[in-house]
Amino acid sequence: MRQKPIPITEGVKVTIQDNRVTVEGVKGKITKEFRKDMKIEIRNNEVIIQASGSNSARAKSGIRALTGLTCSLINNMVIGVQKEFEKTLQIVGTGYRAEMDGRKLKIKLGYSHPIIYEPPEAIDIKITNPQTMVVKGVDKQLVGVVASKIRDFKKPEVYKGKGIRYMGEFVRRKQGKKAV
Repeated sequence: MRQKPIPITEGVKVTIQDNRVTVEGVKGKITKEFRKDMKIEIRNNEVIIQASGSNSARAKSGIRALTGLTCSLINNMVIGVQKEFEKTLQIVGTGYRAEMDGRKLKIKLGYSHPIIYEPPEAIDIKITNPQTMVVKGVDKQLVGVVASKIRDFKKPEVYKGKGIRYMGEFVRRKQGKKAV
């Protein structure tokens, strides 16, 4: 099974050594290791991925899925080093706010103490206003994981909608108790 080739654009350098793919660009560098049954090579300024393995139908369907996954991961690596991926988080609630203390994120969410979170080296967090923060990085998966961890500090609750949510996320609200 052969997937659509991934074009290597201007300013991006891709190196492959023993199924370890390294992509370098303007915004940074990413290295990932892939399974040995994937044949990854560079031809005509494109990354080509082919499956190699057993001939049974069951094995072929699993390898085909992994080929698509490998294609997506390498494509995201190429896109990430050109322009960073970002997730925007919004804080909703009276007195809830975020600020940067050096490299550490300090969030006040109504607890008795502020929550302090230090992101990984490859991730940048920018506070645009006290209720909005942007998580940026070249690794799409890592950006999603960090944004999810920050959101887990206080997920939006269903009665008042207070908490941390992704920008544009719809929070389904419940009706509170009614006075008789």
